[in-house]
Amino acid sequence: MMAYLKLIRYKNLIIIVLLQCLLRYGLLLPVLHHFDVSPALSHLRFGLLVISTVLLAASGYVINNYFDVRIDRINRPDEVVVGREVPRRTALLLHVILTFAGVFTGLFIAYITRKESYALLFIVIPGLLWYYSTTLKKQILVGNLTIALLTALVPFMVVSLEFATLARVHGSSVLQSEACSTAWFWTTGFAFFAFISTLMREIIKDMEDVEGDREAGCHTLPVEMGIDYSRTIVMSLAIASVIALWIILAFVPQLRTSYISWGYFLLFLTVPYLLLAMKILKAKTKKEFRTASRLSKFIMLMGILFILVARTFFV
Repeated sequence: MMAYLKLIRYKNLIIIVLLQCLLRYGLLLPVLHHFDVSPALSHLRFGLLVISTVLLAASGYVINNYFDVRIDRINRPDEVVVGREVPRRTALLLHVILTFAGVFTGLFIAYITRKESYALLFIVIPGLLWYYSTTLKKQILVGNLTIALLTALVPFMVVSLEFATLARVHGSSVLQSEACSTAWFWTTGFAFFAFISTLMREIIKDMEDVEGDREAGCHTLPVEMGIDYSRTIVMSLAIASVIALWIILAFVPQLRTSYISWGYFLLFLTVPYLLLAMKILKAKTKKEFRTASRLSKFIMLMGILFILVARTFFV
């Protein structure tokens, strides 16, 4: 059982569920109630969105592990699951089942919300994840940007589905309301944070896996431009993120007047970001890069949990 959980990277799936649930129940619903707008999306339909997202993400992780066996035997020989604990055919079958289940659930959501664009999205994503596993991840920055964009899409789907349902119930005028603009403003902030955090972590992982990627003929940033250049990119992104956070803190009134936000930004975001930059600067071994990768995941988790602070502005 544990082998299958490792295959679908259950810890990452938990973060996806946490992000979508916190965004809806911790931020979106308080925003709607603050502006006297009754939510139109049922808990069941929101649950279907979460299930579809998790199924598609899990299918992507499975197919990525399937194609990464050769690379992982060099980079992470003790963590190889496909071909050892899980037969290759079983892994491929699991990918097919997860993909069809995720797409079917997504198409059902598109049908009940009358959004054809959702149907296209839920069909394109599995194909994109397959193409990423076979081709895109081997290209310099293209694979990193693809995963970062898909991660940023996760919070957008929550707000988009809610307001698509509200528009059907109350008319398109709700899309011009202050509730809509406020919800999209905060969601865009969290989505951008998810994008940058994921991009940084993907580059760090490439730095950790440079030996196996080079052997497999991958053209990742560390392979093509070197570790030092990649190190500079990650450190620049970390420092730029800190600057952006404090600019946002200074210009958004709700944040500027919140002592909790100041403390949170300092202790749980700024300090970890600066610590990450220092670790990347000094990292030389695979173990040190892995520690930096885990720290970047911690930063992403702290960014997600800030939703609980943002919630206090609307209740």
